[in-house]
Amino acid sequence: MSGYSYSGGPSRCSPYWQEFTKCYTNAMTPRECAAQRDDYLECVHRTKEKARHAAIQAEYERQQARALKDHKNKLEAQADGVPTRVGLVPTPPSETK
Repeated sequence: MSGYSYSGGPSRCSPYWQEFTKCYTNAMTPRECAAQRDDYLECVHRTKEKARHAAIQAEYERQQARALKDHKNKLEAQADGVPTRVGLVPTPPSETK
């Protein structure tokens, strides 16, 4: 890993990679650097970030569906027993004010 991005500056994950390599070179066993490795892999693949985004999106969609259902139920409750007109047939003069 060179540590440089396509635009020439340091890559997004370069600090995590440097911490991981520093730990790995000084460690007696690779297990000692599990936290640094996990941080680096999260930076590269963003698995936790993607999972969190998917959970937030699913909750948002669930709330939107519930709000739509509640609004539909409210409108249906208001319309029960009340004849509605869509404007296709002219209103008789007795119903106009």
